[in-house]
Amino acid sequence: MKPSIVWFRDDLRVRDNPALRAAVDDGAAVAIYVLDEESPGIRPYGGAARWWLHHSLAALREELEALGIPLLLRRGPAADIVRKTATVIGAGALFWNRRYGEAERTVDAGIKAWARDAGIHVESFQASLLHEPWEVTTKTGGQYKVFTPFWRALSAQEFREPLVAPAKGHGYAGDLPAYDDLDSWRLLPTKPDWSCGLAEAWTPGPRAAHKRLAEFVDGGLSGYKEGRDRPDRDGSSGLSPHLRWGELSPFEVWHALGFRSSQSAAVYASELGWREFCWHQYFHNPQLATANLRTEFDRFPWAWPEVTEDEAAARDLRAWEQGRTGFPLVDAGQRQLWHTGWMHNRVRMVAASFLVKNLGIHWQLGEQWFWDTLVDADPASNPANWQWVAGSGADASPFFRIFNPEAQRTRFDPQGKYIAHWIPEFGTPHYPEEIVDLKTTRQDALEAYKGLKERL
Repeated sequence: MKPSIVWFRDDLRVRDNPALRAAVDDGAAVAIYVLDEESPGIRPYGGAARWWLHHSLAALREELEALGIPLLLRRGPAADIVRKTATVIGAGALFWNRRYGEAERTVDAGIKAWARDAGIHVESFQASLLHEPWEVTTKTGGQYKVFTPFWRALSAQEFREPLVAPAKGHGYAGDLPAYDDLDSWRLLPTKPDWSCGLAEAWTPGPRAAHKRLAEFVDGGLSGYKEGRDRPDRDGSSGLSPHLRWGELSPFEVWHALGFRSSQSAAVYASELGWREFCWHQYFHNPQLATANLRTEFDRFPWAWPEVTEDEAAARDLRAWEQGRTGFPLVDAGQRQLWHTGWMHNRVRMVAASFLVKNLGIHWQLGEQWFWDTLVDADPASNPANWQWVAGSGADASPFFRIFNPEAQRTRFDPQGKYIAHWIPEFGTPHYPEEIVDLKTTRQDALEAYKGLKERL
């Protein structure tokens, strides 16, 4: 029997994995994961993401071994490695779950064409999104640029039930080519090892993902509508990195919510919808991380310290990254981010607004920092959310909406618990002074935006 290859990407799970199920049903499954940082247009992972990937692959390997399916790890250009692997083992079929970035789709299309020419059955599946971005369109057949009608159209659909894990005994038992040892990829930081806080906060892998989902649905969901905005409470689902790496599928989350009819369940479902909307934007706008969707913002006078050699802006950027701006909600968020690889969503908005509007620094520098430090950074949600805050994206927050970090702190951390946890020196001489005046910088931002509109 010819082996069937299942190519894992951002779907590191055995449950609700259509590609894995197809390979198992074909009779003799062998799994492969390729760490591709070389193909044109592929964005290399940030440091926190690399930490998560290492542990998630280790967990996936255990789950596949329990099913009798070998996992081959290889590093390099995916097109070359997948073709060579399929040729060497004499694969009869090749399966994967679809990706939606332009560079990734280009790689996949090339492999699919090669496989068909080589007489290898090849098939891809929908597994990472509730919708295919090309199928949900406006009445005129275009992309949605506003979230509310997009979510109305998407949430009215019926979504398939999640697939159970395949049965044991259908793995390939023949000879396999040489493959990499996971440790040889050096995904984990060593000199220094800054990942202790990540390990304290997270357990990567599908088992932990399902445990967190069950705990959230049974407990945290009831208070989600109000609790999601409170960084001083454990009100978030904590599912974002598990969804980002595909340890959970959106279908599993959607159907876990399905028997709930509360306002909190509806609010959380819409957050799942926002993730879909970000991918919808990314599919239609492949340069989401490097180009303003609203091109008039190309003329906005944001600072870019690395390009302009602006020393004052460079100092402000470092203070923002290090959580030493003198504004405690911003600083607490940045310290939480560095320690845990995650920042509360309310605080993300405040910290991002402060960078692009009060400090006047280009949103791309913030997006790049989050890309390197977040365990849940993905190529769609990360830039889409930064463009939302900056006012340059689809259905963006108006530029004149400038979050006041002090007002936000008073409202959402009224007892100061969040601040006290992440800034133990707050209120002492060791805590830095405010690096800017909020009123003055707010007015400067509004004047710059006014000037932009007058030039249009």
